[in-house]
Formats: sequence, C-alpha cells, structure tokens
Amino acid sequence: MSEQKQEADFFDKPNNVNWILRVFYAICVILVVLDFVVHRHIYVSFEEIPAFYALYGFVACVVLVVIAKEMRKVLMRKEDYYEPLEQELLDTRKNDTPHGEEKH
Repeated sequence: MSEQKQEADFFDKPNNVNWILRVFYAICVILVVLDFVVHRHIYVSFEEIPAFYALYGFVACVVLVVIAKEMRKVLMRKEDYYEPLEQELLDTRKNDTPHGEEKH
C-alpha cells in the first residue's frame, strides 16, 4: 500500500490563520475610525462617546464570559454523574436473575 500524505486544511496552516487575524484586526480598526467620521443619529447622550459601540460590545462580551464561568460552578455536574445510576441498574439486573440461570 502506498502512503498517502494528508493535506492540511486551510485553518491548519499558521500563515492562513495569521492572515485571517490581520484581516479581522484591520476591519476592527476601520470600523473604529469610521465611527469618528460617519454621522450617527443618537438617541441618548452616552452614545456620543467615541467608539462607544466597540467598547460596549467588548464589555458585554467580557461580562458574558464572567457570568458563564460563574454559572458553570452552579450547573456543572461531576464527570461520573450518571455512572452511579448505571451501576445501580446493573446490580439490580444481576439480583433479578434466578440462581443457576444465565442471561443471554
């Protein structure tokens, strides 16, 4: 058999990932610069803060991550959460079979 060399996917190549990140960073910088140029129709006074929506989005993302980490402490179950129930069912099945008889 001949060995087949598996070709790396697009996102497996570090140069491609770096290129994509540079594009995303450039888009972010362009949007922040455009925030100073484009006239916005604001409804509340704090929207006048330069780069308000970029800051708002960043803070909202950080808050979501912090809340998710705290929720994990409350909602997280042990790795063997279902195992005791499965073990209990196996034990009851063993006890249900009459002595001398095997289950197939």
